[in-house]
Amino acid sequence: MDLCARFGFDLDPDVLVEELGVAARQRLEVVKVLYRRAKVIILDEPTAVLVPQEVESLFANLRDLRASGHSVLFISHKLDEVLAIADDITVMRRGTTVGEAKPGEVTKHQLAELMVGSELPSPATTTSTVQETVMLELRGVTLVEGERAVLDGIDLAIRKGEVLGIAGVEGNGQTELVEAIMGLVRPTGGTILLGGSDVTTASTRARREAGIGYIPEDRHRHGLLLDSPLWENRILGHQTRPPSARGPWIDRRGARRDTDRIVEQYDVRTPSIDTNARALSGGNQQKLIVGREMSDEPVLLIAAHPTRGVDVGAQAAIWDQIRTARRGGLAVLLISADLDELIGLSDTIRVILRGRMAGTFAPGTVTPAELGAAMTGGRD
Repeated sequence: MDLCARFGFDLDPDVLVEELGVAARQRLEVVKVLYRRAKVIILDEPTAVLVPQEVESLFANLRDLRASGHSVLFISHKLDEVLAIADDITVMRRGTTVGEAKPGEVTKHQLAELMVGSELPSPATTTSTVQETVMLELRGVTLVEGERAVLDGIDLAIRKGEVLGIAGVEGNGQTELVEAIMGLVRPTGGTILLGGSDVTTASTRARREAGIGYIPEDRHRHGLLLDSPLWENRILGHQTRPPSARGPWIDRRGARRDTDRIVEQYDVRTPSIDTNARALSGGNQQKLIVGREMSDEPVLLIAAHPTRGVDVGAQAAIWDQIRTARRGGLAVLLISADLDELIGLSDTIRVILRGRMAGTFAPGTVTPAELGAAMTGGRD
C-alpha cells in the first residue's frame, strides 16, 4: 500500500487479480517490479492505460529511480513520452535496430520516419459524417451490483456516421456499459434501443444478428480462441450467418474463403489461415478481430480499446478502417484510454465517472489534460 500511495496507483490489496481490469493489472505489474527492488526495470508500454496525471506521476518516480541508480528500459510507441523520459533512444523496426538518437537531437517526426518509414500516423478526422438517424440510444440505463450502482442513469445516443468517444479511468463503468449494450448483463433499469427497436431484454446472439460488431477490450479473454486456427476464429460471434454458416450448419469453405479475404484486406501477417491465433503478434490478432467485426456490414460497432498494445503500423490500419466505416454510415461507440485517439477519432466525447456521465466535450477544443481532469473528478 505504501508503494501504491507513493506512485499514485489506486489498487486494493484485498481484490483478487482475476477481478482486475487490464489497466489495474498493468499498474500491479509496475508495483511488483518496484516492490522487488529491481535494479534494471523493463517497462513495455506502461502508459497505455494511464491518464495524463498518472503518466506524470509515473515519470516523476522513474526519474527518482534513475537518480538512485536504477536502469530503466522504456518501450513505447508514444513518441512524446519517449522524448520526455529517455536519456538515449534506440529505434527498432521488424526486429532490427534502424537508428539511435538522444532526445535533444531528434524530433518526433524524425523518429516516426525511422519507426514506420513514413510520417507518424494520426487518428485525426476532419469532415463530419454524422447523420440524423439514431442507431443506438440508452435511456436511463442503470445496473446495480450488490448495493452499488455501477451504471447510474446512463443516457446517450449515437447516430449513423458518428463516433461517440467514452473517456474514463478503468473501473468507472465502461466495461459494464459495453456488457449492457452487448446483452452480456441485464440492466437493472432503463431501455436500450437499436435502430429504434427495444433490445433491452434481447440475447447477445439476437443483438449480433441485428448488426452489432464488437471489438472487446481484452482480445485474449473475449475475442479469440488462441489455440484455434484463424479461420475458426473468423466464425466467432458470426456462427449463424453467411459466410460462416449455411442454414443450421457451419460453412467451413465459406469461413476459410472469408478469412483469406480478411488476411489480405487487413494485412494480417500470418503464414496461413490454419495458423493458431496464439502464434500471431498482438497487432495481427487485433487486425483479424477488426476484419471479422467489419465483415458483415454492422450498423453499430462497439470498439473497446481497439489499438491497445498494438504497434504503430497496426494502429494506423485500425484507425483507417474505423474512419472508412464511419464515412459509410457506421455508428461507433469508442472506448479508449488513449486520449489522443479519442480526440482524433470522435465526433463527441463523453466522460464516465463512477457510473455516471460526468461531462460532454468537443474534440476540436478539449485537451488531454482537461479530459484527464474530468476523468479523475478534478475538473471544477
